[in-house]
Amino acid sequence: MAREFQRGHKAKISDLTAGTDLYVGVSIAGPGLTFDISCFGLDANEQLSDDRYFVFYNQPKSPEESIQQLGAQAGDSESFRVTLDRIPAGIHRLSFTASVDGAGQMSQIGPGYIRIVAGGEEVVRYSFTGSEFSTERALMIGDFYLKDVWRFAAVGQGFDGGLAALLKNFGGEVAEEEEAAPEQQVPAQATGAPGFAPPPQAAAPAPSFGAPAQPPAQAPAPAAAFAAPPQPAAHQPAAPQQQPVHSAPTMVGPLTTPPAAPYGQPPHPPQQPGPPSYGQVPGRQPGYGGQVPPPAPAPAPYGQQPPHGQQPSYGQQPPYGQAPGQAPGQAPGQQPAAGAGLAAALQPYKEAPTGARWTPQNQQLMRVDLSMGGQAVLARQGSMVLYQGKVDFSYKGAGFAGRIVGNATGQEMQLMRCTGRGQVFLAETGAHLHAIELQGDGICVSAENVLAFDESLQHEVRRIEGHGIPGGALFTMQFQGSGTVIVKTHGVPVVLPVTPTTFADSNAIVAWSSASQVIISSQVRLRRNAYPGHSGETVNLQFRGAPGNFIVVQPYEV
Repeated sequence: MAREFQRGHKAKISDLTAGTDLYVGVSIAGPGLTFDISCFGLDANEQLSDDRYFVFYNQPKSPEESIQQLGAQAGDSESFRVTLDRIPAGIHRLSFTASVDGAGQMSQIGPGYIRIVAGGEEVVRYSFTGSEFSTERALMIGDFYLKDVWRFAAVGQGFDGGLAALLKNFGGEVAEEEEAAPEQQVPAQATGAPGFAPPPQAAAPAPSFGAPAQPPAQAPAPAAAFAAPPQPAAHQPAAPQQQPVHSAPTMVGPLTTPPAAPYGQPPHPPQQPGPPSYGQVPGRQPGYGGQVPPPAPAPAPYGQQPPHGQQPSYGQQPPYGQAPGQAPGQAPGQQPAAGAGLAAALQPYKEAPTGARWTPQNQQLMRVDLSMGGQAVLARQGSMVLYQGKVDFSYKGAGFAGRIVGNATGQEMQLMRCTGRGQVFLAETGAHLHAIELQGDGICVSAENVLAFDESLQHEVRRIEGHGIPGGALFTMQFQGSGTVIVKTHGVPVVLPVTPTTFADSNAIVAWSSASQVIISSQVRLRRNAYPGHSGETVNLQFRGAPGNFIVVQPYEV
């Protein structure tokens, strides 16, 4: 199942697939626009020290063919073959970019993406739209970078200027005679085998491209094309066919029943609608279940019993022996028959199991399956709203030293430890919840914005130096390792790339990548009674870092 990345997300390639022979597909389009999609092979200083590793329309492969441009196929605007174990030691980063050829800007593009395919199966996808950019004419979409092992990062950073400006940014030079040789602009793959063919060994089978997606007995015969999966018509990620790994759904009763009369509607022909019922806007059709109710009879006077078979109106008492809300003739405790209207009304609120350890049920409710992963979860005390299965909750203390540090820095978290085999649903005061998965990298989050996290993650208080701050510093929590941290925000946040001119209010910022450099802005005005770690003071923070770093800001000031 393909993993959906957001801007700034990173992961080890080995966590996505066991293969090293990969297909990279890029889709980008806009009305009346044409694009140059390229790959820059950069050194440890992120410079194009060898222009033979600038793979584009006029140079479709690197010298040892570890990077090859394949052309448009399988619904992708452009595609590449990347063989990681053949890339020379001097190449530390592969940056996949797109630039507008001619007039236009990135705000005019439609939905696009970059995806990685291994073994004929899509393993990761990062999607973007033109609404994320403005007047930029180039885009750094995604990177393969070497940090002990090869990793992938969803960059999504706009760049002023076109392909020539992007080339100069990476330390390359634009050849003056490039336009004088149009006959060299024909891609080399146009004269070879269609798509991507296996290596020219006659007896060797096609490369596996990672872990096999099916048992060996069902492996298909070697194909002549590099089998990228077909794309849907709207370039949207295909729905996973995997059965949900969830043995105890929240809603036990089935939501589909044999066709019956709509709930609350008698079996006689429909009549003209009468006066609107209580709580219904006059002139508007009722939305619950989609049926038009029969005309309501005149209510009986207050305190008088309604006629036999008629439901009591608002403010009336039900007949003697009948519970409130119970239909006439219905036995106590018996559930009313669920018709098509009831099923349709409940369907939008049905639990959404996906087979993942962490699953958002809606914007304010997060579900964690403790039976997956085999590790405990640390959550804020009192955040559990529902659980299923055998789950134990215990107090998680920070120890004497941890309490002192937490009280001194304002980063103390009152946590509970959730263990067992079952599903736990977490929420807090209607805050928006976001699951951020870490794959060996780190993120900085204020303790008040953390709802829960995997116990496998390392967390500690991080100090942000600042000479103009009383006490000399601000503090935040830093999470590192492999696992998931649930971040809560007031409203829908925005994720921005870190640039040299990125400033944020310390009361509005939620999180940032731990590799970013944070300094205090010079336009700081503080009250005399401010203390380090307090969230009531406005402090401007400036962020700096290499491409791929990000900050998360909420539309709310604490």
